Order: sequence, then structure tokens, then C-alpha cells
Amino acid sequence: MSGRAAMSLTPELVARVHRDVPDPGHGVMKKEPMTEADYRALTESLMAAREPDEDVWLFAAGSLIWKPACDIDGQRAAHLHGWHRKFCLRLVRFRGTPECPGLMMGLARGGSCRGVVQRLPAAHAAARVEQLLRREISVKPPANFPRWVPVTSDGKRMTALAFTIDPKAGNYAGDHSLEETAAILAKACGHWGSCAEYLMHTVAHLEDLGIHDRYLWKLQARVAELIAGEIEPSLPMVSATP
Repeated sequence: MSGRAAMSLTPELVARVHRDVPDPGHGVMKKEPMTEADYRALTESLMAAREPDEDVWLFAAGSLIWKPACDIDGQRAAHLHGWHRKFCLRLVRFRGTPECPGLMMGLARGGSCRGVVQRLPAAHAAARVEQLLRREISVKPPANFPRWVPVTSDGKRMTALAFTIDPKAGNYAGDHSLEETAAILAKACGHWGSCAEYLMHTVAHLEDLGIHDRYLWKLQARVAELIAGEIEPSLPMVSATP
């Protein structure tokens, strides 16, 4: 960790939120699942924008930092303009359930974001991009849409692949205040684990990289207070666009 203050959201607090939740499957999301052909077609479409002998760089802002979806050949700090981290996708699977939906963090338009770019060497880029798509996208149309974006790293501009939020997606939940977001993250859990666990790992790894996201830092402190019972949560409705 960096020299900053210790996080309030600890593994002990996160453990209080964990529940053993069975995977409800694709059906609970009320969308058509991606097929083998879909993954191949999307991979080919993305790779068509790159030269065959060109490495692929992936911009990571959240869980891809601490749990890569494929083998990477190193990473370095990067800055993405025009997009920012936001908990705005309603989750009824993975880290939430229909009875207690969670919120997924993604890249939404506006502002800027510090993260890392991860290198996928040209010789294996297509196969690794497909691995990445299989973890990040399970249904169609995807709410977490992959696109090529300009980023700055080591003082140079480059193009990287990033997963960005589609505000027209059916599970787009819109804006929530910090308090509303914290109340949701402090309770939601699915078969992949809890939203609090996701937040803890993301903030901790960003701090390790010297990236201090002030909003996420405040959010983890509020979630810790809620789990510890220091304040009474008022759980808002996690709605999604019709």
C-alpha cells in the first residue's frame, strides 16, 4: 500500500456481507446469451481495427487490474480522458441477485480516469481478446461495450481497448448519490462474491499503484461504516432503464 491512511473497508468487514449464492444463470438477466459465433465475430471486428503485427493494449480501471481476464505481458500507468469510473449498471447476477441487486462499476462518459494499460502481444492478441470478451460480456447486446479509445501513457498517446458503459442498456441504473451507492454495495452479493469485496480490492490495488481515487476512497469508508453498523443504511431501489 502507499503511505496513505489505511482503508476502512477491511477483509473482516467484507466477510460479513458474503453469502453462498447459487448462480441463477443467464435467464435471470432477461437477455439473450452470447454464442460462440458472437464472441468470434466481436473479436474479429475489434481486431480488424489493428494491424496484424501490432500489440494490443487494454485499459484497465477496475477488476481487470487485480484479476486479469487473460495473460498479460506487463502493464504501466495510463490516463484516459473523456471517461470516468461509475457504479451505474444494475446487477442481478454475479455480484447481486434479483432480491438484492448490486451495482457494477464501468467507464461512463465525461471526466477522466487514471488506470493502467496492459500489453497483449501481437502473436496472441486475438485469442486473449476473445478470452477477455468471454469474461466481460455474457449477454447481448452488451451494456459494457468494448471500444478503442485514446489514452496517454509515459507521456505518449496510444490507442487501447476499453469496456465502456452504454447508457441505453436495459440494466443502466443512472445516477446515484454516494450514500445511495454505498447502501447498495454494503448489502449486495452474488455467486461471484459481494460488491463490497469488489470495491475493497479495486481501491486497494489502485492505492498500490499510487492512484488515489477520491470518490472511491470516500465510498469505501461509507460502505465500511454501513457494514459495521455505525450508521443505519437506507437501501434505495436499484432501478434500470425500461
